[in-house]
Amino acid sequence: MEAQNRNRDIGPFVPGADDDLLICRCEEITKGEIRRAVHDGIYTMTEMRRYLRNGMGLCQGQTCGRLVKGIMAREMGVSPALLEPGTSRAPMRPVEMAVLGNEMEAAK
Repeated sequence: MEAQNRNRDIGPFVPGADDDLLICRCEEITKGEIRRAVHDGIYTMTEMRRYLRNGMGLCQGQTCGRLVKGIMAREMGVSPALLEPGTSRAPMRPVEMAVLGNEMEAAK
């Protein structure tokens, strides 16, 4: 795919006025960090997730996933449809074992 062509020159990173805009609230990732990562060679949603941890917080990318994809696509000069979709997971919360144990007792 054109979006994953790592030999293509996307130009130098030029800081933007809105680079301090918070995109991933769970992991506190800014637009500038995402833009910089693209210029550092991060071209897929999976790589971005591993590199910056966006989408690994409580919402699991449900809030920021489309924003990150749009920023990456604009920075690379391609359509967001050309980027591979990121892996989505349902929002989860930690549960104490005592809570699970009580549910098992109630089921008997």
